[in-house]
Amino acid sequence: MSHLFEPLTIRSLTLPNRIAVSPMCMYSSEDGFANDWHLVHLGSRAAGGAGLVLTEATAVTPQGRISPRDLGIWRDEHIEFLARIVHFITQRGSTAGIQLAHAGRKASTPAPWEQRTATLSGAEGGWPIVAPSPIPFDEGCIVPQELSTGEIDAITAAFVDAARRSLLAGFQIAEIHAAHGYLLHQFLSPLSNQRTDQYGGSFENRTRLLRTVVTAVREVWPEHLPLWVRISATDWVDGGWDIEQSVELVRRLLPLGVDLIDCSSGGSAPHARIPLGAGYQTQFAERIRRETGGRTGSVGQITAPAQADHIIRSGQADLVLLARELLRDPYWPLRAARELGHQSPWPAQYVRAAPHNTPAYLPKD
Repeated sequence: MSHLFEPLTIRSLTLPNRIAVSPMCMYSSEDGFANDWHLVHLGSRAAGGAGLVLTEATAVTPQGRISPRDLGIWRDEHIEFLARIVHFITQRGSTAGIQLAHAGRKASTPAPWEQRTATLSGAEGGWPIVAPSPIPFDEGCIVPQELSTGEIDAITAAFVDAARRSLLAGFQIAEIHAAHGYLLHQFLSPLSNQRTDQYGGSFENRTRLLRTVVTAVREVWPEHLPLWVRISATDWVDGGWDIEQSVELVRRLLPLGVDLIDCSSGGSAPHARIPLGAGYQTQFAERIRRETGGRTGSVGQITAPAQADHIIRSGQADLVLLARELLRDPYWPLRAARELGHQSPWPAQYVRAAPHNTPAYLPKD
């Protein structure tokens, strides 16, 4: 029986535990470049004991950014600082992964803390946005341009180029972002895809672009390294993308070389009614794992060590991805190890410096 602190081997790569840092947008880049904020933010989670540290959604084109402050990997110059981050993560015994993304109709928006319009104008630093169909995401959003087949091919090529750069930066896991209402998810969901060509209508056509991107990226991503896909298992809206379609999609993705499905949900419909609660998305990871035989990751309001360990021990998922909980406590994995009776490999610098009145979950003198 697996547990939270058992290593996980996928292809030639072995993660030291089943805890991953979920991609979290920091809105702290300029022109797509990583900087000291990303080094400290991601590096501290590696120092905190997470087995895998994933970058935030990293745009494969400048037009694919969610905001002007998004991380990017659309040019070779982006590689150098990302490689520095990868080096530190690896030094700490963790694994570095990158999430490759294109925002589609949800691009060109302000950072969450900026009180501006839903879609930025050119004067505000915005740019024209694209989508499968000319359907805006919400009120106040501009109507996106419908992508031509040639433009779709160019976006596929951009994912491939981004994967090559990711490899040069030293990343060992690549995750294709097909969730949360961004471009690849927009093609999957009938709510945002009303095309009548080979990319719209039937399930086969709506899943075509994601399958094409996966196949193309797998051709350049080394055979010995894992390739993941994040999906929204459901739109939480009648007539939208749902868990049944997700199961069938995963059955199609596994033979293409996908090694793990990162199971999230929502994002296509701004007013979807989502039943939030502890581990509310774990049901999707469990069902996809059970019905397809593929590996899955569970994310969403996983906060307690015993809860995370139960997800692994009960076979609901192969690993857990934590987001807000790791913002609150970057050293959650080390505390969890102590609570669950496993060895806590605190950084030597912290062990030596720990005062006598250190909290109970820290190593003591």
